[in-house]
Amino acid sequence: MNQTRLGYLYGLGAYLIWGFFPIYLKLLRPAGPVEILAHRIVWSVVFVALVLAAMRNIGFLRALVRRPRALAAVGAAAALIAVNWGTYIYGVNSDRVIETALGYFINPLVIVLIGVFLLRERLRPAQWAALGVGGLAVVVLTVDYGRPPYLALVLAFSFAGYGLVKKRLALPAAEGLFVESAVLALPALAYLGWLTRDGAATFGHVSAGHTALLVLAGAATAIPLLFFAGAANRLPLSTLGMLQYVGPILQLGCGVLVYHEPMPPARLAGFALVWLALVVFTTDALRTARRTRAAARSATTPVPAPTH
Repeated sequence: MNQTRLGYLYGLGAYLIWGFFPIYLKLLRPAGPVEILAHRIVWSVVFVALVLAAMRNIGFLRALVRRPRALAAVGAAAALIAVNWGTYIYGVNSDRVIETALGYFINPLVIVLIGVFLLRERLRPAQWAALGVGGLAVVVLTVDYGRPPYLALVLAFSFAGYGLVKKRLALPAAEGLFVESAVLALPALAYLGWLTRDGAATFGHVSAGHTALLVLAGAATAIPLLFFAGAANRLPLSTLGMLQYVGPILQLGCGVLVYHEPMPPARLAGFALVWLALVVFTTDALRTARRTRAAARSATTPVPAPTH
């Protein structure tokens, strides 16, 4: 199998798991969102530690400890991903799957917004247009919900901020997830210990299947991230950008078709505006990528020697 085809399989595998993740999270009830989050953190550490041990790649920790600024960045990344995971779990298990899907639809637009305000990037006219349509969509959805879609906004901004920190850290997927989860593991274990002491923990008290699903939360977290890293190493960024919409489309399908969450006309109009903004944004990104590749090819094409 060639590397490009393998990249597509990795990418689709990652986004399929993320797309159907609401179904998995619903199975973890009656555990509360914070208990699920704590188990997700603890078992992620265990699972990724086993992966790194199998890869014989534990030595990276020694180099990381000697970089205080990198450790601070890891702490920031851990806090952002904890907010993202916790918000997502809460959204799914409070029957707001559609709103969580919205968060991942608008995430690319939020990344552009962060680029403007934090990185001082200059936008092309099409990108400004996409942001404007996306802003209008948030206004329409605010009117429909009777409040801002704050779950979607928290998911989008926390994940975009996490991506920014991760880009600057430049840690591989498994190593990065291990360190971030390890930073969060102590408070997660303390919370689980407190629940157990008060007799409020569901772990080991609902059924064997429920206990097994909580343990598997670590693998369910790590595997799609490892798949995503495999895809990112084999596919162009523009291709990966197109694949990222598979996840929220499937999440939206779960919300509407599986859990029958309401989708009134005004909410559908808000989503339609988000999709229009993404079409404008993606079309512009693909066009720019083609122009960049064409310019690179022309720059490397040798100029024929003159003949006399």
